[in-house]
Amino acid sequence: MKIRLGYACIPITIDETSSHTLTYTNYKKLGKLANEKLDKVIKSNFDSLEKILKYNIRNDIKFFRMTSELLPLFNHPNVHYDFYNQYKDYYKKIGNIVKENNIRLDMHPSAYTVLNSVNPDVVTSTINILKNYQKMYEYMQIESILVLHVGSKVNGKKEGIKRFIDNFNKLDEKTKNLIVIENDDKSYNITNVLNLCKKINRPMVLDYHHFKVNKNNEKIEDYIEKIFNTWDSIPKIHFSSPKNKKDKRSHHDYINVDDFIDFIEKIKFINRDFDIMIEAKKKDEALFKLIRELKYKTNYKIKGTTIIL
Repeated sequence: MKIRLGYACIPITIDETSSHTLTYTNYKKLGKLANEKLDKVIKSNFDSLEKILKYNIRNDIKFFRMTSELLPLFNHPNVHYDFYNQYKDYYKKIGNIVKENNIRLDMHPSAYTVLNSVNPDVVTSTINILKNYQKMYEYMQIESILVLHVGSKVNGKKEGIKRFIDNFNKLDEKTKNLIVIENDDKSYNITNVLNLCKKINRPMVLDYHHFKVNKNNEKIEDYIEKIFNTWDSIPKIHFSSPKNKKDKRSHHDYINVDDFIDFIEKIKFINRDFDIMIEAKKKDEALFKLIRELKYKTNYKIKGTTIIL
């Protein structure tokens, strides 16, 4: 049983980010120079992503969440720009690094990606955003996923889930096959999302922190096998620790190692490989700290950033 650990988007211990931005306001102000500036920012982001992936490889990190801000204005309806063909060599280079080093690379689109919104314009925008990311993966020539929340609960959760299913069915098959759904910390809990995933035959991402702050009497031991069985590939989990006792929903800088061990002990009976995305504000630094503490507090076999039980 192998558990790979990963982190999201921006490393702390090196000065690299693949999330350099260009706002639409500044884009318009630049006039004829706008596309030249956009091109420069995009190439900078690709170069940084390559450096981050190589940094991860040197540190034996095989799981990483790519930023959804890699391509500024990528999904802006008024920006008509070739985000694909002119960067095909960049996409190919990233894809080759991922495939040659067996890296799991995925993405969590922004909070503005709401498939079950009651606003038709938001739904149309969301569908276009998802299609764009699907095309980006195609250019990278990798298999990956897009993590979504169910979203709006206007008119109640039952209606919200119905809207999600209706709009999910408007997606083309390639895009549908990228979607995985995560339980959230306020609205759609573990049972809501699991039932939805079964209906649309898509995997569920367990966010354990969200589960703990948004549950009734459910025990994770009773649900973990059902959740993992929604996956045809290696399941993934999100794990974070609360900021403090008053602010239980926000993420801490680091991971509480005792809570992490407790979680692993509760679900290790499943005896299946899975990956854990560490959602801590200190990113890779939090991952390394967790590994050090696990080595001190447990007899788990640890190779790089992979736990072997």
